[in-house]
Amino acid sequence: MAEIIDGKKISQELKDDVKKEVEALKAKGIEPALAVILVGQDPASTVYVNNKKKACEYTGIKSLSYELPESTTEEELLGLIDKLNTDDACDGILVQLPLPKHINEDKVIKRISPDKDVDGFHPESVGRLSLGERGFKSCTPAGVIELLKRSNTEIDGKHAVVVGRSNIVGKPMAMLLLRENATVTVCHSHTPDLRAITKQADILVVAIGQPKFIDGSFVKEGATVIDVGIHRLEGKKLCGDVDYESAEKVASKITPVPGGVGPMTIAELMNNCKEAAEMHAGLR
Repeated sequence: MAEIIDGKKISQELKDDVKKEVEALKAKGIEPALAVILVGQDPASTVYVNNKKKACEYTGIKSLSYELPESTTEEELLGLIDKLNTDDACDGILVQLPLPKHINEDKVIKRISPDKDVDGFHPESVGRLSLGERGFKSCTPAGVIELLKRSNTEIDGKHAVVVGRSNIVGKPMAMLLLRENATVTVCHSHTPDLRAITKQADILVVAIGQPKFIDGSFVKEGATVIDVGIHRLEGKKLCGDVDYESAEKVASKITPVPGGVGPMTIAELMNNCKEAAEMHAGLR
């Protein structure tokens, strides 16, 4: 039986760390603030935004909430971002995705100042990450690194296989693992004999968006398995991209769904916002 990497517990540890650091900033007269913009009433997005607000409240980060109607035009949204970009009382800007179809997501992401891009999606943030320079890391991949480190999983010198090449998870995940001195292989839908490659992984990170696609036959004995996927099956039961029941019999460590990677994303967002406040105050 594999050891369960408890994302709820580790995310709480990270949020507690952020809370202490925010208290120290406030003692110096610095109040970190995060602007969260929600356009429309998408149910899943509303839940995510509410969870982010709760995390802000817990860590002591001021939450600036902008809940806009579905009819908001692209120009109106870009105008709000321009205003927040120049507002010294705002350290981080987060636009909840997906946006309504009449708004160009790429244009919106690029409009956010790289110095306030706490999601780590701006091309400049991605460029800084690839060059190993200081900048905001994408929250989910950064959360995976934190899970590995806080579960005492050795990364340096290990072979890490990332299944998935999305801009939000797969690509930045590979770059962050390289930064930790792993040897990294990235697999995707055009990879022949995927199983042969994943079975070489000491660390297997799965982010392909297909429920229970990776079962125990894809996993090397004793590997650490990180499941980034989340899906709602019939009967409202949640599962990931990994078939947990079969994979845990082979792996030495594994993340559950829910309660694995998910909670880490919001914890890392809080950490990025705290770092943004430090940067704007000249402390970083």
